[in-house]
Amino acid sequence: MVTTRFSWSYGGRDVFLSGSFTGWSKHVPMTLVEGSSTVFLAICNLAPGHHKYKFLVDGVWRHDEQQPFFTDEYGIVNNFIFVREPEVVSSVLRPVASIIQPHMEVDNGAYQHAASSSGGMHRELMARFPDADINVSRGRISVLLSSYTAYELLPESGKVSALDVKLPVKRAFHIMYEQGLAVVPIWDDSRRQFSGMLTASDFILILRELHNNGSMLTNEELEVHSISAWKEEKLRLNGQPDGPAQPFRRPLIQAGPHESLKDVALRILQNKISVVPIIHSPMHDGSCPQLLHLACLPGILKYICRHFRHSPGSVPLLQQPIFAIPLGTWAAEMGVASRRQLIVLRPSAPLSSALNLLMEAQVSSIPIVDDNGSLLDVYSRSDITALARGGAYAHISLDQTSMQNVLQLGYEANIVINGPRRCHTCLRTDTLHEIMEQLSDPAVRRLIVIEAGSNRVQGIISLRDIFNFLLG
Repeated sequence: MVTTRFSWSYGGRDVFLSGSFTGWSKHVPMTLVEGSSTVFLAICNLAPGHHKYKFLVDGVWRHDEQQPFFTDEYGIVNNFIFVREPEVVSSVLRPVASIIQPHMEVDNGAYQHAASSSGGMHRELMARFPDADINVSRGRISVLLSSYTAYELLPESGKVSALDVKLPVKRAFHIMYEQGLAVVPIWDDSRRQFSGMLTASDFILILRELHNNGSMLTNEELEVHSISAWKEEKLRLNGQPDGPAQPFRRPLIQAGPHESLKDVALRILQNKISVVPIIHSPMHDGSCPQLLHLACLPGILKYICRHFRHSPGSVPLLQQPIFAIPLGTWAAEMGVASRRQLIVLRPSAPLSSALNLLMEAQVSSIPIVDDNGSLLDVYSRSDITALARGGAYAHISLDQTSMQNVLQLGYEANIVINGPRRCHTCLRTDTLHEIMEQLSDPAVRRLIVIEAGSNRVQGIISLRDIFNFLLG
């Protein structure tokens, strides 16, 4: 049992506490705190897990709006609390080591938590947030996103880049590297329309094609091989037939500024893409379509966080630790059901292994771990553009270049363009709201769940995991 303190700070003559832990039939008297005329206190011993509670103040049932609360399907409002298993503080909390150099930063917040014993971990994993309460919280977030449009995502100032379809592929990837872009729209001037997107996945496919025996493309050909020619080449690689058709066969997935945030998020999820261009298309005056913004999940998540930041109790799900919520990819030993298998690589693994996993296994990132499973770094799809620096991709062998060497190249490129690399991490006891706040940063696409003290990788929480769960 865990000693838990409850307080009521709004005065009264006779104040009692009641909840699921008393069967709602027993009322625990609350005592006025010495020196105060409004604050009442009660201390109870509770089992680890979720508990609902309420206050009986002068014969009237009340809830505390400053504490987490929710409304059930019958319209009844209750406060709730999650009682954690007592934690054992590890004597050593060491930072994540870098296989590259000692200046790689790691989110410090993850190490302000205590490490739990393995026995407590599995008991905590049994305490799941009720499905009914999950649905209430999902409903409120869905209503929010349905009530506002993509206009909310447009910045007051800024620029959006696009590449001409006639631009050579090699030059295009240099621009993506120099501008720090993982995806960029393609403009077809002859048709006066945006006709597609160039992504980091395109670069991966080109690298694999360059290094295949009997490659259709040589490094020299990339000097003149246009984006449009590559897109047609990509169709042939994917087994699609030749013949007259619209450019790139697949229409550009886009959204208008008046579409709801929910529709924009669902379009990203359903089409398995990372961004949706927000395009204003004039109907009658013959003007060119205007590219207003590239909408992405972090921008929508930031909007959710900002809306509920000062009223987290209205969405009780946000206060729950992530291990109590069915989302993310977890290691088998964590005992959490996952749609995907957690994939990791050692520093000695060849680059080809990482690229194969990124494309065939349809994952966006792979933790790089040592022999003990402790986090060293992360390799993601967007990191591939670092190989455009100095034409490094032309001088490496996918089967012989190790991940350690690739990460070194990526680190050097990142220092030049974006500053120090960071491994963004969290703990399984972090709340969903804390996770969402971190992921609302556009530079953070996923969080690696680590064990405090050992830094062993326990799981991954991605932006897509969050939205699939909230809108599922």
